[in-house]
Amino acid sequence: MKEGEEEKERERLPPIANLPPPGFDRGAKQHFPCLSTFISTVNQKRDTGNQSLCSQFLHHGPKHVRELPPICPDVRQKQRMSIDTLPLEAKAPFPPDPVVPLRTKTVKEFQEDIEKATASGDWKTVHEFYLTTFDSFLELNAAFKKEANAPFNTIEDSGVNTKFVSTVYDALICTPPDIQKSVLKGIINSLLREWKGPRTKDDLRAYFILLQNPQYSSMNTYIIYAHLLRQIAALPEADHHFLVHWFKKLSPRQFKPLVERLLNFISTRLLPARPEELPPMTKCSWWIPSATKVLAVLNAANIISAPPIVPFTDFYNLTLDHINIMEDYQAWQTHGNSNRFSFCQYPFILSTVAKKAIIQRDSEQQMISMARQSLVDKVSRRQRVDMSLLFLNIKVRRQQLLSDSLDELTRKRADLKKKLKVTFVGEAGLDMGGLTKEWFLLLVRQIFHTDYGMFTYLKESSCHWFSSWKCDNFSEFRLVGALMGLAVYNSITLDIRFPPCCYKKLLSPPVMPCDQNTLVGITTLTLGDLQQIMPDLAHGLGELLSYEGDVEEDFCSTFQVFQEELGVIKSYNLRPGGDKIPVTNQNRKEYVQLYIDFLLNKSIYKQFAAFYYGFHSVCASNALLLLRPEEVEILVCGSPELDMNALQKVTQYEGYSKADPTIRCFWDVVQSFPLELQKKLLHFATGSDRVPVGGMTDLNFKIAKIDVPTDWLPISHTCFNQICLPPYKSKKELKQKLTIAISNAEGFGLE
Repeated sequence: MKEGEEEKERERLPPIANLPPPGFDRGAKQHFPCLSTFISTVNQKRDTGNQSLCSQFLHHGPKHVRELPPICPDVRQKQRMSIDTLPLEAKAPFPPDPVVPLRTKTVKEFQEDIEKATASGDWKTVHEFYLTTFDSFLELNAAFKKEANAPFNTIEDSGVNTKFVSTVYDALICTPPDIQKSVLKGIINSLLREWKGPRTKDDLRAYFILLQNPQYSSMNTYIIYAHLLRQIAALPEADHHFLVHWFKKLSPRQFKPLVERLLNFISTRLLPARPEELPPMTKCSWWIPSATKVLAVLNAANIISAPPIVPFTDFYNLTLDHINIMEDYQAWQTHGNSNRFSFCQYPFILSTVAKKAIIQRDSEQQMISMARQSLVDKVSRRQRVDMSLLFLNIKVRRQQLLSDSLDELTRKRADLKKKLKVTFVGEAGLDMGGLTKEWFLLLVRQIFHTDYGMFTYLKESSCHWFSSWKCDNFSEFRLVGALMGLAVYNSITLDIRFPPCCYKKLLSPPVMPCDQNTLVGITTLTLGDLQQIMPDLAHGLGELLSYEGDVEEDFCSTFQVFQEELGVIKSYNLRPGGDKIPVTNQNRKEYVQLYIDFLLNKSIYKQFAAFYYGFHSVCASNALLLLRPEEVEILVCGSPELDMNALQKVTQYEGYSKADPTIRCFWDVVQSFPLELQKKLLHFATGSDRVPVGGMTDLNFKIAKIDVPTDWLPISHTCFNQICLPPYKSKKELKQKLTIAISNAEGFGLE
């Protein structure tokens, strides 16, 4: 290639950094004998006004530091990091990799060197290995690349011997301090180099290897770690694409520490225990954005892995539960996709507790705004101001609970975002939260009763699904959606059992469209989603897909399905003329996908659309963009994870104390219960066997003494999360009575 053509090619590719400062060319590198020398050199250059790589990194201010490019182009889209749509590796050309030196050390030979050094105390050979290996990016490739000069230019194979990398790092943390320091010095010298063009694949491999270094767990290495993270975060999207696919090949044992180190780094920089040990925040404001963007690369790798390498909750940073997250949310709302960093651009890092706080504060602000507007309207008309205007007041008769609730919510649609207050007609009492919860409990129980017909209860999966019967009015489905939205906004946990795909559909799209003709609740669902609702049918379709014989001859199926609706069998074509199209070995995948789409999308579209609009009429907020489907389920139904020790610590007592024999026996019995009985106890006391998002503390659980004969069973007040416990004389008697009560709680002993 001619010189002019090379320059054009270099200009066409995205640059990784600003022009290199003097003295930092690709071929030359400056060595520093120790970390302190490196830092002091940086400080001297900064003080004298010389422009250096580190002074560029540390100097704060938008005029001097270019903003790091976002990993995802549109943070407001539900899929925040586009993986499938990225360009193929062939479309992102790279210059030829330089020749990698030949290194032949094997895992076994290295382990033998470590064993000899440990036994003899002579670490010279091991020291030389580490000194050479971490001296440069080329040496890293020489040591850990499967074949030194093979290209490995695909996303499918990083070309790195990850087993060897793990072995070397596992041994490193047990080596003498001078060896560990030499590794850090080598990394410093490697990172201080500047390139005139884009990174090669060998450079990406070096970043891939360096990020796995366990030394970054120590705060003493955070300056080096920060510069590594900044360089990785600043890579163009095509490079991130490679790293995502390489990281997804790591085992959970290799992957999880990477996530934990990044989260600890962010937490320590955000709320340092010893601030004096870190540079001032004004000089390293880029630390947290860089770390979060690298964490986004790992999160993308986790998402595209099937199954995920680690649970999505492993990416939660619980430190963010204790900061003013609303300030971050408002900045995100204001600046959106600008270069200003906010954690809300990367919602995977926010725990469900933080997201619940955002939703509740957002709802409170909307409630206050609605109430203020009502007051202003009254005052402007010179009408008498009634404080009831501040609330969504629901008045219902117990005998007409469903119809009255539907009428009230329809009539007061404009007030849905006000604080909820419920009154039962003909009954005295103020709603301090108990009546509201009772209204929810009774309404849910009536709506989801099988005799009512709105939802079908599927015993094989223990969940409810939408009935496919057709009618002229789907307003009651809208009521159920509004009910769920009100529960989220008013912090009420509902005893509802929808399958996970219901919440996927509820976030499709996450914000209600302005155009009422836009399809809602339609999403691509899989055999796995059907498995969670109709496992037997899903198993049968799976057998069809894996069948090795002649599908057309042996199954005799067509692209037509049958459904029972109110006792009548009806047929539906999955494709035009489907009753005449046989299912064959060639088209069976299409048949299965169309069948799933029909069952979970098309056959219940009107029912689910009404349900969707009901939910979003209450929860119309950009905060929903932050939520995963699993998190919506937890907000509505609570968490399935029980911690009875935590419940015991926060329980309040009335007529008893912690030291009373009856209370000690109660907790001994409860702690010895299997999980199933513990769930029944929670359902008996609260109306749900799940825990609110905030944990057991948010239950306000109470045990009260009731002066009745000890042959009575315990009584619960689910509206107040209270158990009334007679003073039983023995643990055996208490266990027997409590077990009977909680095992027969449905329609018995509830008030």
